[in-house]
Amino acid sequence: MYNLIEKNGRFGVEVDGVFVPAISGGSDFTVARPGANNNAAPDATAALELFYKKFAGEVMTTFRENNIMLGKTMVRTIASGKSAAFPATGVAAAAYHVPGTELAGQSILGSERIISIDSLLVADVFVANIDEAMSEFEVRSIYSGEAGVALADRIDSNLLRILVLASRASSTVTNGNGGTVITDADGKTNGASLAASVYAVAQAWDEKKVPAADRNGFFLPAQYYLMAQNTDLINKDWTGGNGDLAKGTIGSIGGIMVNKTNHVAVTNTTAVTGEVNSYAVADADNEVAVFGQKRAIGTVKLLDLAVESEYSVRHQGTLLVAKYAMGHGILRPECAASIKIA
Repeated sequence: MYNLIEKNGRFGVEVDGVFVPAISGGSDFTVARPGANNNAAPDATAALELFYKKFAGEVMTTFRENNIMLGKTMVRTIASGKSAAFPATGVAAAAYHVPGTELAGQSILGSERIISIDSLLVADVFVANIDEAMSEFEVRSIYSGEAGVALADRIDSNLLRILVLASRASSTVTNGNGGTVITDADGKTNGASLAASVYAVAQAWDEKKVPAADRNGFFLPAQYYLMAQNTDLINKDWTGGNGDLAKGTIGSIGGIMVNKTNHVAVTNTTAVTGEVNSYAVADADNEVAVFGQKRAIGTVKLLDLAVESEYSVRHQGTLLVAKYAMGHGILRPECAASIKIA
């Protein structure tokens, strides 16, 4: 009977004074490192390289899944600088030609809107080696999801507040149309009344010659579900399958796509350090819903969504940072509208 002993960090037995390793040959195990790229040397950084890429992919996937606004605005990317100019033009006039008279052309009014880049917006997470080692569940995917949601929420919130401001703004071009504000005293509590106000928005846009494509309305869940219970809006005999009472969904009203979001401005906001553009909304508690055609507001990107990671020996952990540098502003107020209760 031999007793298992340890010698020089290895386990085995001693037979007639000779140490015999428990594993024949005494060779070390070949360790599979799922985070190492092509079995790179398993130092603190290389052994986690693929995990970093996974984190970045999860952040971007979560951002795309949660962001509803960015694709519904005019977006311009710049390689350098602190702002970008977006052009705005008036309309041309048509007139009957008198034979023999010279055509000299006409003057079409033009203007521009300047949108600046806000300070770098970051969502950072520090993962300590010891905490990750002791955790009984995988935490990086949770952290990456939260980082993506945080950035998506901020950009949606800023863009929806800009839409409210655009609906209250005057025209960019002299003698042009400004935004549209519809007052509906029952808009927050009466789905039928709110739906009627949405039709009023559609009518106002038609009268202002706002393009019919890319029209969107944004509603808080409470108002969204009020309208979803209105059978007049989702009756398949009348609407061609516009919604589903069982699923609580609704497609469009008056040609305006209906979007549900938690980020409609309902709380008064003030300027925040780092915001170069103004997203402050007063009297937001009166807002019920906000609307925008794609030309209403714009986004300028300097640094698109990206993820960085760095292992710190001093801190024995990894810092993971998701970030972007963008700015948002009003372009064409006539393409924005809002519904308020007072």
